[in-house]
Amino acid sequence: MVASTRSEPEQTTVIALDRGIAEESIGGGEDLVLPSRGEVLAGIVGALGQGHVLANEAIGLGTELVKVLLGRSDVAPARGDRRFADSAWSGNPVYHRIMQTYLASTAALARIVEEWSSTAANPARAQAASFAATIFASGLAPTNYLLTNPAAVKEVFDTGGRSLLRGFGNYTTDLRTNGGMPSMVERDAFKVGVDLAVTPGSVISRDEVAEVLQYAPAEAKVYERPLLVVPPPIGRFYFLDLRPGRSFVEYSVARKMQTFLVSWRNPQREQGDWTLDTYASRVSGAIDEVRDITGSADVNVIGFCAGGIIATTLLNHMAAHADSRVHSMSYAVTMLDFEKQEQLAAFASPRLVGFARRRSGRKGIITGRDMSSAFTWMRPDDLVFNYVVNNYLMGRKPPAFDILAWNADSTNLPGALHIQFLDIFADNLLVKPGAMEVLGTPVQLDRIEIPTFVSGAVSDHLTAWTSCYRTTQLLGGESTFVLSYSGHIASLVNPPGNPKAHYWIGGTPGPDPKAWLDGAERKAGSWWEAWADWITQRAGGEVEAPSTLGNDQHKQLGPAPGLYVRDEKPE
Repeated sequence: MVASTRSEPEQTTVIALDRGIAEESIGGGEDLVLPSRGEVLAGIVGALGQGHVLANEAIGLGTELVKVLLGRSDVAPARGDRRFADSAWSGNPVYHRIMQTYLASTAALARIVEEWSSTAANPARAQAASFAATIFASGLAPTNYLLTNPAAVKEVFDTGGRSLLRGFGNYTTDLRTNGGMPSMVERDAFKVGVDLAVTPGSVISRDEVAEVLQYAPAEAKVYERPLLVVPPPIGRFYFLDLRPGRSFVEYSVARKMQTFLVSWRNPQREQGDWTLDTYASRVSGAIDEVRDITGSADVNVIGFCAGGIIATTLLNHMAAHADSRVHSMSYAVTMLDFEKQEQLAAFASPRLVGFARRRSGRKGIITGRDMSSAFTWMRPDDLVFNYVVNNYLMGRKPPAFDILAWNADSTNLPGALHIQFLDIFADNLLVKPGAMEVLGTPVQLDRIEIPTFVSGAVSDHLTAWTSCYRTTQLLGGESTFVLSYSGHIASLVNPPGNPKAHYWIGGTPGPDPKAWLDGAERKAGSWWEAWADWITQRAGGEVEAPSTLGNDQHKQLGPAPGLYVRDEKPE
């Protein structure tokens, strides 16, 4: 991407919005581990053990390489492959042949693995082989090496060698501070509470698990029924409140919603025994705090990613006990049904899940770096080698972009909660009535009968939109589904005003998501707008906005974004 002709700010935006962001994985709640060397090796041995396939590909590759040498090959990079955007790849005969040799070789490898995967008896092993082949092919790209990257060579001459010195400095810094992985964002480019998470508000509640924030109204009138936002327990909440103009919280307040948000504490080893019971109980407490402050009998709730899972387990408990404190529930790229795991299948073998379960029990917590590594390597071109080229070969700083800064600001996950998420993922427990209990209540999703708004993202590689759509069929109440353009995090940081933004909205969701899409209407704009129209219809009448935040029972404890999002302790 460094060799692209795009301007640097544009490149940064493209990277951030297209990459799917490993956090994005952090925010998803699907916490896994990398396939082991044994799993990968077994997969590779199986793929390379296809004698006839290997022979055919060797003959085909040899023939193609002769064409490359003679300048008669038609091999070209895929459309949108920004690694080979520099003009030297097409204009210089040496670089052109290097590129074609690489592309022809990796295409042959991909066909070998694909042929074996289509007939392999062990799907997880086949996925592990595909996973390894992708990393291997990405790592061999000529753009990753100084002498075979024309843009990097030019940079050395243009800077008189200073790019090499800067690149070496970036590399040694990453060795010391980032586990040897290339940094995705410039350190200290943004400060939480100064540049990020700046929507005005106050902390109105704090316990050992979470703070609850109340945001200041932006209009003289607000809707009577308040909104409680439940972020995922992985990652900081401020992807929902990045900067002015890019903040879901700011937009919600502007649409006259009395907006409250749960800010989870970053757990340490001593909180390793926190479970879904811990988190669901805290959301229940937050609901009562919001009701007490606003005087509303019930609230609307929206859950993002794994925050939606937590809220669902609470709603299940409430439904079983005729508890009507929640009026409606909204889901943003939340999966409740894990039957179709698609690209994540390489990480879902029973042995791997068992290993991750034992590791969580032993370590007490799982760090953000542990969780993000698997998803980073799922997209090595974008999330690893792009930054190798930019930071080390070109000697440039990584981009300063708000969503990348959030992604790098990872949090821990309690080992006990991690084990529960692994069980949910591996055994699809949420959709099996009675297969698990939260707050002492067996989970049975169809008894949740409140209205629901469900969203997915059309190119989401973590929580596939068709799996998000399944929520409309699992719950018992009337449901509305909206499909956003773009990927996982890009669909969440999706303010109105982007001329390319669009979404699909249709009638009552039926069993077939593809049939729903065929009948849905495409609209310009952000799904935030469709959600706000839906939620305001369920928010009661307009009342005077409160002149102060909190109340006598729940006093203001400090300004938003609070202490927990910055890993600070109360005095």
